[in-house]
Amino acid sequence: MSYSDSEPVFSAGRPRPWQPDDLLNGDGTARAASYGGGVPVYSSVNAMKPEGVREHLREFAAAVAEMAVECGKGCRDIVRQSLGNRDSFVVRSFEKVKKSYFGKRVTKLRGKLSFVNEYLPEDKEPVHAWSVILVVAVLAFAALILNMETTPTTPEVVKKVYIHPASAARVMLPDGRYIAYKEQGVPADRARFSIISPHSFLSSRLAGMHFLDFVSCFSKLGIPGLKASLLEEFGIHLLTYDLPGFGESDPHPDRNLETSAMDMLLLADAVGVNDKFWVVGYSSGSMHAWAALRYIPDRLAGAAMLAPIVNPYDSIMTTEERRRTWKRWTGRRQLLYFLARRFPRFLSYFYHRSFLSGKHGQIDKWLSLSLGKRDKALIEDPIYEEFWQRDVEESIRQGSAKPFVEEAVLQVSNWGFSLADLKLQKKQRGKGMLNWLKSVLSPAQEEYIGFLGPIHIWQGWMIRWPQSMTDFVHRILPGAAVHKLPYEGHFTYIYFCDECHRQIFTTLFGTPQGPINITTEVDQSPLQVNTEEQEEITLGDSVLARAET
Repeated sequence: MSYSDSEPVFSAGRPRPWQPDDLLNGDGTARAASYGGGVPVYSSVNAMKPEGVREHLREFAAAVAEMAVECGKGCRDIVRQSLGNRDSFVVRSFEKVKKSYFGKRVTKLRGKLSFVNEYLPEDKEPVHAWSVILVVAVLAFAALILNMETTPTTPEVVKKVYIHPASAARVMLPDGRYIAYKEQGVPADRARFSIISPHSFLSSRLAGMHFLDFVSCFSKLGIPGLKASLLEEFGIHLLTYDLPGFGESDPHPDRNLETSAMDMLLLADAVGVNDKFWVVGYSSGSMHAWAALRYIPDRLAGAAMLAPIVNPYDSIMTTEERRRTWKRWTGRRQLLYFLARRFPRFLSYFYHRSFLSGKHGQIDKWLSLSLGKRDKALIEDPIYEEFWQRDVEESIRQGSAKPFVEEAVLQVSNWGFSLADLKLQKKQRGKGMLNWLKSVLSPAQEEYIGFLGPIHIWQGWMIRWPQSMTDFVHRILPGAAVHKLPYEGHFTYIYFCDECHRQIFTTLFGTPQGPINITTEVDQSPLQVNTEEQEEITLGDSVLARAET
């Protein structure tokens, strides 16, 4: 039943109420209907359904987007009006930069490169176009790096550090510490010359001068180090030792360069080196050799320095010498020296990530900080690699970063003396009446201060190590003999070179004469031997007394 059949018909001129069947034809399709005699309205049953939540969210998002666009346009207009104005701070600062030397150079460079704009589309502004090109180039470069990092590669086999069983000879010092050492060459009582060599950073007694003959460990490999026959030929007794905290030596609770020199002296007396000896310092080990020249000069016959180091913060360095020294180093080494001087606690972090990581690959990266082309070619030899790894493994035996931090801090801190103190010069008489009376009453005797013995320096030139350090030493100590090696690196003149070793010994000791024949000397002058023994006892007592004080 329809509404029209049930409802009464209204009179003409009065509109009847609207009914849903007005919108449908007999077949259920929509038809035109008039309401109140007005314009026909077309609709459908679906139009009567309420709107869902999705439509509301869509309309809300569109409104928010329109508001964001309008806000962005407003901000853009504000920026243009405030910063784009000639009187704005940004424009005035940019004008100052353009007038500076750097700005003029940039403007000149832009003029030279303006021809590149000819390859841009005519309707594009060069500034906008090159900005887009630069951004795209940066993104492409970043994507390339990311792709290279994620590309699967064959894993590299990294050799782990192996700590060998303890095997060093050790001697106890008066303060109760043990120091590990290694002797080579002729015995001390038959030696014409004795050499003591403190090792460098990240090294041990096994390296010494870094060209020892590892016959006992590597005789099958035939490493061409310093041969025992050459030591025998020159009559040399060679003594190397582990610095405190390195290798098998006990750490020192209050370590400095003066205690380092005293350790050298006490070790020499303990192993029977009673006469004067030569000190040889290589690389950072030369720091301890300089200390020996300052604190125990009466026991030294001479000094040999190989690529020596000095304090890069030394106050007597000129501005040009300091600039040349720092310029020669890599950025990483400059950072480490800065940390050693200002923030030494941070060094432990870097050391544990490099040579204390337990992997030889990280150690090789640390080594490369000081290598030139010739040195890199040398260490690629498998024989040398075995030598180097064995020395490093012994150096880091104790696994502590403290001795390495101490060594780094000693290099850049106050040494307690200056190289100028080693310069041979006349002793100035004091002023005053008493000193004048002494000069009148006593016969005039010239007294000298500084180191009286010879000093030889060998410096390779194909190296990242700053040669300006050697120039600085020669300026302060003009009496030192400098041997410049223009075609050698940090290692090449010292490692595995028999002829180089012979040249060094010939320069220091002259013609080889072999060891001393004790039997002949005792038969010829027995009284002199007794005198020497008495002198040894007296010297030993004086050393113990000095150590106690």
